[in-house]
Parts: sequence; C-alpha cells; structure tokens
Amino acid sequence: MSGMAGALTDQAGFALRGRNPDVLTCIANLSNDEVFTPPEFANRMLDTLAEAWAASHDGANLWADRSVTFLDPCTKSGVFLREITRRLTQGLADAIPDLEARVDHILTRQVFGIGITHLTSLLARRSVYCSKHANGEHSIAKAFTSDAGNIWFERTEHTWTHGKCAFCGASQAAMDRGDTLETHAYALIHTDNIKTRIAELFGDDMQFDVIIGNPPYQMTGGGGGTNDSPIYHLFARQAMQLEPRFLSMVIPSRWMAGGRGLAEFRAEFLGDRRVRTLVDYENAKDVFPTVGIGGGACYFLWDRENTGPCECAYHRNGMTVGPHSRALDEFDVFVRDKRAVDILHKVLAAGERPFEELVSGDTPFGLATNFSGYARDVLPKDGQIRLYANVGTTRVHGAMSLATITKNAHLIGVWKLFLPVAGSGRERERSGVDLVLGPSIIGEPGSVCTQTYLVAGPLNSKDEAHSVESYLRTRLARFLVSLRKPAQHAFRSMYRWVPVQTWDRTWTDADLYKKYGITTDEQAFIESMIRPMGEADE
Repeated sequence: MSGMAGALTDQAGFALRGRNPDVLTCIANLSNDEVFTPPEFANRMLDTLAEAWAASHDGANLWADRSVTFLDPCTKSGVFLREITRRLTQGLADAIPDLEARVDHILTRQVFGIGITHLTSLLARRSVYCSKHANGEHSIAKAFTSDAGNIWFERTEHTWTHGKCAFCGASQAAMDRGDTLETHAYALIHTDNIKTRIAELFGDDMQFDVIIGNPPYQMTGGGGGTNDSPIYHLFARQAMQLEPRFLSMVIPSRWMAGGRGLAEFRAEFLGDRRVRTLVDYENAKDVFPTVGIGGGACYFLWDRENTGPCECAYHRNGMTVGPHSRALDEFDVFVRDKRAVDILHKVLAAGERPFEELVSGDTPFGLATNFSGYARDVLPKDGQIRLYANVGTTRVHGAMSLATITKNAHLIGVWKLFLPVAGSGRERERSGVDLVLGPSIIGEPGSVCTQTYLVAGPLNSKDEAHSVESYLRTRLARFLVSLRKPAQHAFRSMYRWVPVQTWDRTWTDADLYKKYGITTDEQAFIESMIRPMGEADE
C-alpha cells in the first residue's frame, strides 16, 4: 500500500469507524437549544431507513448504491453524514475498490449537508472530512475546490414583519442582534420556494433521494419554556416539499396531542399516508440522555412512493409496545399506546356526552394567575365573593369585590368544581406513573377563581359536586385525560374523551371498569400508568 493510501486509511478510520470514546457521543451529551443526536440513535434511524429501502427495492442494499444522494438539511455535529459515509464506505467496497476514489466519490457526489450555524458547519466538516476545510491538506476528500465542500453554510437573515420573522416567528426584539451573533435564521425554512433555494445551493439538477436529520426544536428568544415557538414542524414541511424518496427526522412528540401553533401540522401529518414508520419514546432521555424534552421524542420515516397505514412502536419504561399497523388519523390527536386505543374504543362506544362540555375555557372569570386585588385568608362580606388562587404552589383563598367579575357571571352563584390547570410538579414519579390531574376544589355558590383553575359546572348541589370530585379522582377518568395531555397543563379540550356520568353517587374505578367492560389486563395497564390519588396529593 502506498504512503498516501496508508494515510488515507488512517484518516478514514478516524472519521468513519466507531471510537471509544466517540467525540460526537460526548458532544451529544451537552445541553443546547439545538439538541445534538447521539451516534447510536442516528444509527437506529439509518437502520430503519435501510430496511425500508430494501423493502421497496427488491432487497437491495442502500449502502451499496453509488447513485443515492443524502441530505441533512439541519446538520449540527455531522453525525448523520458521518455515519452515512461510514456505511457507504463499507457498502461500496466492491463497486469502487480503491479506497481514496471511493471516499472521494461518496463525499463529493452522495453526501450533502446544510449547517444550522457557522460553528456547527465547521464541526460537521471536521466530523465528515476530517478537516474544517473540505479542500484542506488533511481532508479525506480530494476533489473539492472550496472550503465548504458539500456542507453549506452562509449567514441567512430573518424577514421582519410587524416585529416577527415572517418565516419562523422569531421576535425581532430578541433576534435582531447585529452582525456579530448568530441569527438562527435557518436556511431551509427561510424561503418561499425551497426547491429553488436548494437548486441555488447544490445545482439545478439536484434531487435528493434521502433527507434525514434532527432539526432545531424551537426558536429561542421568546421568553423561554413554552413561550418559545416550535419550529421543527417547519423543517419537516419543507423537507416534504423537496419530495425525496425517503424522509426521516427526530422531533419532539408533543405535536401528537398539543404544542403551541401545531394544530395544522398535526392534522396534516396524521392525514399523510406516506408516513409509514413512527417510533415514539415516552421519555426523551431514551433518545437524548442528558436533555429534558417534555412529552418525549419520536422519529418518523416518510416514503414518497408508498402509502398505507403506519407501523407504530411505543417505548415506555424499558418496554416496547408494537410495532402495530395503525391509521394515524383515527382521532384528532395521536394516542401513543395501542393498548390505550383499545380501552378508548370501549368508552367512546357508549356515545355519552363529553365532560368537556362542562368545563370552562382558560381564565374563566377574567382573573390572571397573578391577580392581587383580594384580601387573603378572610371570608367575604356584603358585596364580596370568595376567591380561590395560588401563590407559587400554595393554594390560598380570600375575599374580593363581586363587581370586579365581568366574565362567566352565571357560574358565580352555583356549585362547581375548580380544576387545576397545572399540578404541583409531582405528577410523574420516576417509574413513569402519572397523577395527571391535581385534586379539584369544590366551589360553593359565591366563589370564583384565578387563571390557575378551570371551572366545571354549573352543578345542582353540593352532593353533585362531591360526585364529580370523586369521579375525577378515579384512575380511569384521569387516564382518559392523559391521552390528550402532552405536558403538564390540562386545558378544556383534554376532557373530551371523559364521559359525563350521573352525579348521584361516589364513583369508583370498580364501578367504571364494570360499566365499560374493562378487562383485568386493561385494568392492570391503566393502573401501571396512573397512580391513585390520596391525601398526600391534596
């Protein structure tokens, strides 16, 4: 072997073979707004892709095809491109025996990326080319004439309209930060015509066979937490517009039943019969061990030429449910566990009125969570009503003026329940068993609440209020809420699958299991998901 070939083998070994420790595994363990993908998980996605390719190409090996083109449109560490290159280097050994020619062909003709920031583009090039310059002397690709090679990055600007970006919704006040800081105006989603944009980057005749990646999840700078706008669905939409043969992305699972501004995407995604594989992880730490993502994470495989039901697998507490072949759009939200679907069918078959109809909208009496116009720990006098509120996580009550209330006045003088919008943070134990709802409060005539609560009513008597309270403490009722509740907060629509009962008794799970024909195995499943509500939860 020549000295050049020997050096290339050493370099290729660094870039293309697994190492212990793998630097990209270390990077994936860093917490960041742009979550890095661990190599092991990237390879799970690539295995799923290869199986689908073989199934649709008479058993052909994807990694032995020298004509297939791959794009990571949101590359960070470069892990997808690196692992694709490694697989192709092995798979094309017979077709292109010379290692240098083989690697050069793969990197110049088959593997492409779009960096999301200047730093990640350099990191990706270092991971894939063994050099931050694709045409550098240490690069394992020898035919590039540019520093970037096939991993493109150039600064992109937001398009400001009325203080927000017209493409991603970023706040101008937060993100219009001058030329020295990253704009986070990601190229894939900041264009009206993605096909034209890709042609500008990679050539007019470029058509990608496979698009795969892990997009940024939200546009930061909107205040943090749930105030930040999700953007991962914009990447998925744009990638679909490019019409690859296959598309695979890992994204948060919150879209399945909620997520800010995701209703339209959810309807589109659930109705798209080209989504053929959906692998869902109830705990996102099974995907990203050191990054917290409320509601879990999932990856999907979209197949342009092959429509039909979706093979769905659900991972929870070390157990895998499925895969099951399912129609994604059976309901308006996606029920993640097939066992839960079977129970839901039994409950809905009764055709009863939804409890949602008894529940108010957000901020039922027009009083914000931080409303302070009341006297704490005193009883109301003439012209006053009782207020139920929270200070931090502490439930408090006091007296306030009746004249202050201008919204839902018909609910003031009746019996009702105050339903916590968010619990105390103790809902989920380490075992994954949920409380789902915090305990409700019986609201007597002449009482109101702040935005901390929703209202269930009107109810005819104190006895009815106690009956409803007992019902919402049952595991089955809270289980049915959980199927539409992607995160901590519980809003009106999450009670849609909870049926109204007759409010003439104290309800127990035994009563409900018998009424709906819930089997012993199904009871055990519910009780593995929902923990009993006891005095400690008050």
